[in-house]
Amino acid sequence: MATDPATVNRPAHRCLGTPQEQLLAARSEGSCKHVRVTGEIFNSETRLSWVLAVLAGVLGATAFTHSAGYFVTFMTGNAQRAVLGYFRHDVVLSVTAGLLILCFVAGVVTASWCRRRFWVAHPHGPTVLTTLSLVAATAVGIADEGWEEDLLDFAPIMLVVFGIGALNTSFVKDGEVSVPLSYVTGTLVKMGQGIERHIAGGKAADWLGYFLLFASFVLGATVGGCISVVVNGTGMLAVATVVCALTTGYTYFHQDRRALLD
Repeated sequence: MATDPATVNRPAHRCLGTPQEQLLAARSEGSCKHVRVTGEIFNSETRLSWVLAVLAGVLGATAFTHSAGYFVTFMTGNAQRAVLGYFRHDVVLSVTAGLLILCFVAGVVTASWCRRRFWVAHPHGPTVLTTLSLVAATAVGIADEGWEEDLLDFAPIMLVVFGIGALNTSFVKDGEVSVPLSYVTGTLVKMGQGIERHIAGGKAADWLGYFLLFASFVLGATVGGCISVVVNGTGMLAVATVVCALTTGYTYFHQDRRALLD
């Protein structure tokens, strides 16, 4: 059977008749892409990650400015301190850094176990554990030297590190942490990769979300530094506890319920 040449050469898509229609279609497609990019960057999960990153920055500032300079938000520095303390003949430095690493891992393990057993219906349940850790750290600080304590002892610092470890499991996808809150190195690596993809023809969403997460952590550290000028160590723990409790209440009773309904 003969084939109609017009059928063979007919384009697979329907062309718009006038230049005005083509211009309107292009604008409509651009608007849809912009909405998708905006939705990816500014959805509720992303906004919550910014809030928790700010909290992590405040906690890091609290421990660093009102202690012997302990790192509570990332364990890379503590791993180096644990090793280099041996070469500097500083046993205390090595031991304390090693204990902080153990506390951080314990927080991750405990929060992950609680998520599996108790927080199935609450994706951001680990913030509860962080709040309890901060409450305990504040109580230990008050019991030790009262509200007048400026430099925090090592015991409340360990509790803060435990809470930070738990906080970092707040966003999990397919059993793995999807949003790192306190270890900024990974965020910067992902941001750099996203910038390269954007240059190669991708979109701003490839890196802007990671930049905003990083900026949130820096903002938290800045806020914590400003507070540390006027508030002592125990007071800063109390402030961080209140902020974390309010965030936990929002995520546990509102945000998680919306996520389940969606």
